Amino acid sequence: MYEIGALHPRELSTSEIGAWRDMQRGQSHLDNPFLSPDFTLAMGEVTDRVRVGVIRDDDGIAGFFPYEERSGVGTAAGAWVSLCQGVIHRPGATFDAGALLRGCGLHVWEFGCLVRQQPWFAPYVTLTQDAAVIDLADGYPAFLEGLRERSPKFLKTTLYKERKLGRDVGEVTSAFTVGSAEEFRLLRAWKSEQYERSGRADRFARPWVVELVERLHAVDAKDFGGVLSMLYVDGAPVAGHFGLRSRSALVGWFPAYDPAFAKYSPGLIQHLRMAEGAAEAGLEAIDLSVGAGYEYKDALADRTVPVAEGVVRRRTARAGAHWARTEPVRRVRRAILDSPALYGLADRALKTYGRRRSGR
Repeated sequence: MYEIGALHPRELSTSEIGAWRDMQRGQSHLDNPFLSPDFTLAMGEVTDRVRVGVIRDDDGIAGFFPYEERSGVGTAAGAWVSLCQGVIHRPGATFDAGALLRGCGLHVWEFGCLVRQQPWFAPYVTLTQDAAVIDLADGYPAFLEGLRERSPKFLKTTLYKERKLGRDVGEVTSAFTVGSAEEFRLLRAWKSEQYERSGRADRFARPWVVELVERLHAVDAKDFGGVLSMLYVDGAPVAGHFGLRSRSALVGWFPAYDPAFAKYSPGLIQHLRMAEGAAEAGLEAIDLSVGAGYEYKDALADRTVPVAEGVVRRRTARAGAHWARTEPVRRVRRAILDSPALYGLADRALKTYGRRRSGR
């Protein structure tokens, strides 16, 4: 029998945060920076809607359930940008999804990137996709050799473009960890332009997202931190990536490049350089997340990891109203993702809209 208390992240005690970290260290599938107490604490600094369900039983703390709440509807903390969600728990713990929601005062919980091995949410999964993963456990040379076997044309073309960029413009260099606030602003500007070109919502148009990533960029620790990696030509930045790291993995988050250099595919060159830097830093994997239609992810990935989305609803009037309001949209989206033809049509329509909106 569990007892659940919902706290604001700032109300967590030092011992509770320590227990959270221990649960992550003890189970490799939970070693994701988006499941870290540090990410939830940072989210608690940029919005007051974040809560943590602290789950206790006779043996002490059994788990932590971070979420954001609006009028009884819960989502992941920072759902719009979060790439991993779920209950952080001690080994062997099991939960009831309905009881978990009741204990937190939620009628609904929506999840978009559910971590593996959370069977209590399995009945509520509506879609499963594969996240692409670069495996660096055996080092960068082993990854490169595997890439040469899996995607020889991709690797040959990318290395050729890197050499051509060096001949045409200047020396190509890179840095795995960059502390420059100016270069971070430049990366965000490139990403905002990319969102506009593709017709998608600009994450950085939301002040809380900017505040969040700036806070995370300032964190530099081996078990959690923001990592800004950059690619340079003749000393000037041309591509970059900002992601979050845990003890063992880097999670891809915001890659972007200067469109003036698009013909050289600087984003692909940067990913190879970033993989080399990550391996040198002792990281064992780069999680590129899901992304239907992103061919570079399929080319780079050694393996995939299933990621689920869905919604848990209690049998309440408020949950019923949520179903009526959201289910038609959810079904249309699922149909588009399940059909390559429909996905391609929707993607082209968004890009056309983006070009018209930007005047290009």
